[in-house]
Amino acid sequence: MAVRAGVERDFTVRTTSRRELILKLTALAGLVYLFILSITLLGDAFKLFGKDFAETIFHATSNPVIGLMIGLITTSIIQSSSTTTSIIVGLVASGVLSFESSVPMVMGANIGTSVTNIIVSLGHINRGDEFKRAFCGSLLHDFFNICSVIVLLPLQIYFNIIGSSAVYLESVFSGFGGLKFTSPLKATTGPVAEFIIHLTNRSGWLSALVALLLLFIALRYIVVVLKSMVLAKVEKFFQRYIFRTPVLGFLLGVALTTLVQSSSITTSIVVPLIGAGVITIPQIYPYLLGANIGTTITAFLASFVTGSHQAVAVAFAHLMFNVFGIFIFWPLKVIPIWLARTLSEFTQKSRLVPIAYIVVVFFLIPGIIIYLYR
Repeated sequence: MAVRAGVERDFTVRTTSRRELILKLTALAGLVYLFILSITLLGDAFKLFGKDFAETIFHATSNPVIGLMIGLITTSIIQSSSTTTSIIVGLVASGVLSFESSVPMVMGANIGTSVTNIIVSLGHINRGDEFKRAFCGSLLHDFFNICSVIVLLPLQIYFNIIGSSAVYLESVFSGFGGLKFTSPLKATTGPVAEFIIHLTNRSGWLSALVALLLLFIALRYIVVVLKSMVLAKVEKFFQRYIFRTPVLGFLLGVALTTLVQSSSITTSIVVPLIGAGVITIPQIYPYLLGANIGTTITAFLASFVTGSHQAVAVAFAHLMFNVFGIFIFWPLKVIPIWLARTLSEFTQKSRLVPIAYIVVVFFLIPGIIIYLYR
């Protein structure tokens, strides 16, 4: 009887697990459709604003420093570079934002997304050395992005290295028929987007608001569903298997963030491990770089929906910024690691340092620069 009961329990558990998996996959498919619909609707809504609105946006973002700060502060507020880059893709696809202006904004989004890690590290604020380690680990992602921007933004402004490489890669991709994949997506989302616009009485602002709401909901719950399917299984293998070599750590960062579509999530989950001393700062560095590559998948998905060559080029620009940054600062990892460790030492003097850092770097400085350059 005991054996039979055990078999029945195992069968029930397997059936329940299978049912949960089917439900999650169904929910994921629906959320991906919602994401695609939001991008289609966003592009159509911006087209309703007219030429004057486009010219205003072009003028406001023509300064690359302002573009950088807009990307930074926007991502800091919504804590999702995926959302920011998706909005940028929609703006470029609709002709409201130029491709040239979008590149610095994408760079800023990379910096802004690391605010989540620092907020997570505050959970260790009452535990001395543990807090110092956690804060140091959270800063590492930020300083990699800041160092990359310091080097690459001037090169982009004067030599257009990211823009030109992105346009070239887009032309190669298009030459292989890449944009043909967008036609079935347009066929399913186009009529629904047009119906929503009709319901809003063809109001550009209201349609854009609905699109942004759908975008936030879709990305938020895509992350929730994927996190429940992926991360719980992965965490168990972090210490024992993954961080043995830098390459394994890098590949996990790429793969896991591609699956979850949120570098904020995949980088934040290792902050407690760093704080606990389970993994070291040099061990985690390649993983963070891989996460930066993995998060670019969202911009590609968004750009394919639009069918716009320039929108796809934005996605490639996001990718190339991270590729160039890795090419420079993986060999020179001592720089971001030293910066993170140096600043984290100040937590021993005052626990307010992380809070001050968040306010100053992610909000005060960008706000002042936007005000001065506007």
